[in-house]
Amino acid sequence: MSQHKEVKRITTHILQEMKARGEKISMLTAYDYSMATILDDAGLDVLLVGDSASNVMAGHETTLPITLDQMIYHAQSVVRGANRAFVVVDLPFGSYQGNSKEALNSAIRIMKESGAHGVKLEGGAEVVESIQRIITAGIPVMGHLGLTPQSIYKFGTYTVRAKDEAEAEKLKADTLLLQEAGCFSVVLEKIPAKLAKEVSESVHIPVIGIGAGPHCDGQVLVVNDMIGLTKGFRPRFLRQYLNLYDGILNAAQQYIKDVKSNDFPNEKEQY
Repeated sequence: MSQHKEVKRITTHILQEMKARGEKISMLTAYDYSMATILDDAGLDVLLVGDSASNVMAGHETTLPITLDQMIYHAQSVVRGANRAFVVVDLPFGSYQGNSKEALNSAIRIMKESGAHGVKLEGGAEVVESIQRIITAGIPVMGHLGLTPQSIYKFGTYTVRAKDEAEAEKLKADTLLLQEAGCFSVVLEKIPAKLAKEVSESVHIPVIGIGAGPHCDGQVLVVNDMIGLTKGFRPRFLRQYLNLYDGILNAAQQYIKDVKSNDFPNEKEQY
């Protein structure tokens, strides 16, 4: 007699089943072992090793400077901490655009050197050749449409995308194209909620939203923003669940006070 076994690892197949039965998919970014361990223990379905590490971990203004080697380093750390979650890694700027062979080599390096379970890249028709080549090698690919931060200098702003009819139609066409190319999922960033609903209902692959309203099949946030480690960044789509910036600041100030007053370490804190 077969016995039900607890799921040991989220897979693309499980994510597809979640969409089919209407179960929302939870996804957050992670960049290091400690955070990945906490988020995995919490039960996150997907951990994204985002190129947003360029901003929140390295202090760059954009995601463009982060390198493939740096993404692999972060991915290795996250994979070590994730026993259940599906780990997907951003292909960084310059590692896949315009050259499908380079895209494949970049994706292979991420998979072999980090142990991640899939890669994510930005764009639609412009990068479909790279997507197809990566998928042909057996590597799961998550797409990313709408606001694509690697193209920030082309857009010139982080404002909501696809508000006009032409861009909305291209986004819908690109989503179908990515599905046809074999993507297992697509992220829609900062687009009107009504459009995101229409797109989510038009495809059979899971659609993950960030600033795209409640009708997507799942949601993703940058974990540093969600837990309040990021100072002064409060876009409309962000729900901040903690305020760790002030908490850590206060703890550090108390530590300084205790050290300077010779209160730390006390008798119980020495050998």
